[in-house]
Amino acid sequence: MSNIHTFKSSISKEEIAQLPQKKFIGEVFYIDSYKGLEQFVPGLLEETLLGFDTETRPSFKKGVSYDVALLQLSTATKAYLFRLNKIGLPQVLLQLLSNPGITKTGIAIRDDILGLQKLSPFKPEGFIELQDYVKNFNIEDNSLKKLTANILGFNVSKRQQTSNWEQDMLTVPQIEYAATDAWVCYAIYEKLQTVKKINGNEH
Repeated sequence: MSNIHTFKSSISKEEIAQLPQKKFIGEVFYIDSYKGLEQFVPGLLEETLLGFDTETRPSFKKGVSYDVALLQLSTATKAYLFRLNKIGLPQVLLQLLSNPGITKTGIAIRDDILGLQKLSPFKPEGFIELQDYVKNFNIEDNSLKKLTANILGFNVSKRQQTSNWEQDMLTVPQIEYAATDAWVCYAIYEKLQTVKKINGNEH
């Protein structure tokens, strides 16, 4: 029997432009202090699936680079933004990043993990690279924007990507962008898991 649900192998910019634009509309927790860590991380350690992303201040000069400034983790309804340029990468977050029982799913995560390891060494466990995972569904176009359009059926803005993630206070558009990026990684993986069950496939 053929699959009940399949995705396009590729999707064009024109097709993406026709889709509605969406952003994360759940609760956003902005954590820039150790008090915030104590308040929110224990609950995150009880989750089994999180969307994962990081943001780094872009460099427009050759030979100049910056440390990871923001770590984003998201459930279906809550996004957590950790301002690492203010709080560093403390042990309680390393515990989460090293926990094999918590699936952390993201796109192009290799550089994200390397950037985090520059702040504090840890052994990454429980990470799923969506760009590899989608190959099981015969999807070739694997940028965040294209995967979101293909799998979730909506468009996301990338306008804030090259903004300054180290500025004293993040703007509302930056916060919305950062939360959305982590949330769609969660939503993409969850949708693929649902489709896998419907299709009866073992990916």
